Amino acid sequence: MSRIVAARALSLVGHPALLMPATFLFSTIANGAPTKMLQFAVVGSAFVGVSIVAYSWSQVRAGRWSHVDASVPRERGQINLFLMLLFFGIAGLMFGLDQPRPLVIGPAFSGALVAFGHLLRPWLKMSLHASFAVFAALLLWPSLVGTLAVLVLAMGVAWSRLALSRHTPQEVAVALLAGAATGVVFNLVTS
Repeated sequence: MSRIVAARALSLVGHPALLMPATFLFSTIANGAPTKMLQFAVVGSAFVGVSIVAYSWSQVRAGRWSHVDASVPRERGQINLFLMLLFFGIAGLMFGLDQPRPLVIGPAFSGALVAFGHLLRPWLKMSLHASFAVFAALLLWPSLVGTLAVLVLAMGVAWSRLALSRHTPQEVAVALLAGAATGVVFNLVTS
């Protein structure tokens, strides 16, 4: 398998629209969440994943974007704003429905992670792939095996973003740190 094919595969497997819902669902099930919380997690995760993929795909099909990765600065700004509205909207909805803290804080922190990347746009294009991969790994804590497995995937995702020339080493490093900080704070406030 060529280097580029491997990088594309890792980038796809570690895509936030796939990895975050899968991790969130696994974490919800592993922690023995009540059925109602699991139902909200399934519906919410599916909605987020489908919304992101549908939005990106519709932008490419309409000729407004060159690629679903939204790598051009104008495209990046648009996807960031869409993601912030989506995540903060879901967090507000979960809060309004009086859902458990993780169901409110998870989307809120996801929105904050995107907002942080958006604020950095004048200086660098933070890799949302890398930041969300590390955040996903830390959502699995205290499962050491799960956390380590997804951290290994996160390092592969970080490499893939460099191999595909989507980001610079600085952009990936900032993303990894931002994702780690978000995951640590998430665990502290939901424990």
